[in-house]
Order: sequence, then structure tokens, then C-alpha cells
Amino acid sequence: MEGLVTMSDKELDRLRVLERVISGALTQRAAAEMLGLTARQVRRLERAYQTHGAGALASKRRGRPSNRKLAPAFREHVLELVRTLYADFGPTLASEKLREQHGAAVSVETLRTWMTEAGLWHSRMERRRRPQQPRHRRECLGELVQIDGCDHEWFEDRGPRCTLLVYVDDATSRLMHLQFVRYESTFDYFDATQQYLGMHGKPVAFYSDKAAVFRVNAKHARAGDGYTQFGRAMDELNIDVICANSPAAKGRVERAHQTLQDRLVKELRLRGISNRVAANAYAPEFIAAYNQRFARAPRNPHDAHRPVGVHVDLERVFTWQEERRLTGSLTLHYKRVMYVVDPDCEAAKMARGKRVLVREDHAGEVVIEHHGVRLPAHAFPKDAARIRQGAIVDNKLLGPTLELIQTVQRERDKATLQTRRITLREEDLLRKSMGDDGLSSRRSKRTVMQQPHPLADVMEWARAQTDPESVDVRHWRKRAASAIASRSLPKS
Repeated sequence: MEGLVTMSDKELDRLRVLERVISGALTQRAAAEMLGLTARQVRRLERAYQTHGAGALASKRRGRPSNRKLAPAFREHVLELVRTLYADFGPTLASEKLREQHGAAVSVETLRTWMTEAGLWHSRMERRRRPQQPRHRRECLGELVQIDGCDHEWFEDRGPRCTLLVYVDDATSRLMHLQFVRYESTFDYFDATQQYLGMHGKPVAFYSDKAAVFRVNAKHARAGDGYTQFGRAMDELNIDVICANSPAAKGRVERAHQTLQDRLVKELRLRGISNRVAANAYAPEFIAAYNQRFARAPRNPHDAHRPVGVHVDLERVFTWQEERRLTGSLTLHYKRVMYVVDPDCEAAKMARGKRVLVREDHAGEVVIEHHGVRLPAHAFPKDAARIRQGAIVDNKLLGPTLELIQTVQRERDKATLQTRRITLREEDLLRKSMGDDGLSSRRSKRTVMQQPHPLADVMEWARAQTDPESVDVRHWRKRAASAIASRSLPKS
């Protein structure tokens, strides 16, 4: 019994053709044309097949090592380097480093095969995805509300790209609130959450990602109490903020993003909405239709939302709050601006040298408080005499800023006029741009210097006398003084 012979498709085709030649169904010349060989080669293959069987048609190189095979010692050396130095490297990067650092030239695919056989590399198909454990929904409405922002082309090509803040209840998958904003920021979440509280009340907890709005991501923060501004506001309202460890953990809101990117975009297109104001006005109508189709009933009918107390000032809670020390001169610095507190205020005298609270609202208004008492203060810009190049100026402050720039530039132009580093033409142009149409100071001096001396006429008259010795000196002096006073030529 012959052993098992491994043959390729090409070799199997040769076997079938040769069997037809041996049976007389096909001539050797016709077989040669079918196989792309000469008739002599067909006769040689026929003799080999009749003598040694089908194994004679198989390639003799099959099963033998390649003549270009790298030595086993070299293979072990390379794998040892990978284990020691490049254990977490992929085959491509490891191949580059082996060639650069160790002079070991190994192709990427060869190294990939070696690393796979040694268990140092797993293909993408072989890698197991991290298992995501299922989590049951919360029982009550308002027990856990997932919040997230979705940056998308909500208005397609009709308007600018923006972000949609989405609030989804975990127990029912209901859309609790939608708000279109320019981008995710603390003040935008302040505004959206304030509207949420006004409509539904306070939930037990908000479930968010690990964005900087919700969590201090610095492992070793140098200052602060570990709360972000949003976390501080929620702590004052007795609402917890929980951060998810992965996007899959807050799958309710992530899946809502996919539905909104499909349905909400088309609804906005059908209504011709192309800006955030109109989209926010349409949001309640869309929320009602969405919840009617996709929301489900909670397992427990209890609503876990709590009312916001009438004593709670939400406008004050949803402000940016930081502490500063009030100096002995009743000043403090906040965002590169020095604020001066009114010294006539009795509360300011009590707060001198102590920690005060600085609050800033969405409009940029800054309020300074000490133990809940507002301290009257005004801004004293630290860099009032100069505007830095490339400074970012709010649109509301653009007019005063330009006036300040013009004043500073005029003072600098005046200082330039005092120097002699510019030409007379440049000085005239500079004065004209400043509204001074007169001649330059140097040109005026030159005009004065070009005028004849008052005694020049008298001296010419004296030289014109035929007999200089006959001239009375006292008379000459009188005539010269008169000429200076009247600037008229003396008469002989």
C-alpha cells in the first residue's frame, strides 16, 4: 500500500491527462499542448508514472527546507532579542529596530511568523475582545441619567458643525433633554443641566464619561479639592456624578447618538432648520415623538427625581467659582486682571487678608463675595498700557480695546517724532496721520535759519559807502538798531 502523496492542483491535472494518454484516449502531442509541455516531457512523465506511480509527478522539493532558510540559531537569537527588548512591539516596528540597533535583517512577514509561533504576537482575528458584562437597567425613572455630548454635522451643509448635549434616563431610555451648543464646555453643561432641573427636578446621579468637565484627570493635582466646576455645582445640589470606565458602560446614551444622527438629522433637514436656536426650539417636539416610539416603562413606577428647593439659587450655583486671597491693599488677581475692592465698604475691611470667593457667570460678569456678602469692586487691568500681539479679545470688548490701541499707538508716534531717526518726509506723513498738518519741527527750524540776518542789510549799506572813514559809528549803530526793529533798509 502506497503512502499518502500530497499533490498540487497542477500536478493533479497532469495525472488526469497522463491517465487519458495511457488509456489511448489522448495522444502525446495533444497532451503536450494541453499541459504546455513538449511531447518529449510528456513521454518522460508517462514513463515515471508507470514506474513509480503518482508520487513521481509530485515536486521533489516538497517537504524539504528552503535553500534560503535562515539558520535556527539566528532565529533563536532574534526571538530572544524580541522577548528581552521588544516584547510589546509589533512585527513591523520590531523588524525596523532589529535592523537598526542589532544589524539583524529579518523581513516583516518572517518575523511575524516567528513571533506567532513563539506566542509573542497574536493576529487581530485571534485577539479576544474585552468582555463587557451586562448590566441591568435601574428600576426607577431619575435614578441614573446618562449624559454625553455628540459632535456631528447636525445641519449637514446648511449650517456650522455643532455639539448636541444628550440626557438619557437609564431605566426607561427616555430622552430627558436635548440642547444644541457650539462645543462641550462647563458653562454649556451648566445651562443644559439648569434647564433639566427646571423641567424634571434633581436626579439621584448623572452618569458621564471621563471628560475634563466632569472629572479631574490629573493624578497628582497641585491644587483644588478634586472637584471640577460641574462636580462642585452638583455637590452643592446633592447630586452625584459617576464616570464610566468605557463607552460601552454608558451604552444607552451611545446608542441614542446613533439613532439621533440618523433620525434627528433628517427631521432637521425636512424642516429646513440650519442653526442652533431653531434646533433647540424644535427639540421638545422631537423628544416627545422619540419617547413615544422608543421609551419603555420602568420596572418601578416611582419617580426618583427630587424637587429643587425654593431657597436654592440656581443662577448662583451654576457659576464658575474660585477662591482668592484679598491682599492688605484690598486687591486680588483673577484671569490676569487685578480687581480693586472699594475700601469704604465695611465688609471689605473684615475680609482684608482673608480668602474670598470669586464668581463668574456665563456672560463674564465677575462678583467677589466674603461669607455670602458681595464686595463692591472694579477691574484694574494689569496690562492696561499694552495689548499683547495675538491677544484674544471678546467681541463685546472690541471697541474699548481698539480705542486703547489707538491711544497707545499715538503716544508711540509722538515718541518717534522726538527722535531724529526718520526722514523729514516720514515726519510730515506721520504728523499728517496724527491730524497735525503743520510742517515738521526740523523743517520749520530750517525755514527760520534760511531767513537773512536783520543786520545783513545794514552791513551791505555800510560796505556801499564810498568813504568808510567818514561814517559816524554812533550814527551807524542807531541806523542798525532801527533796521532791526523795522527790518527796513537804511536810507543814505
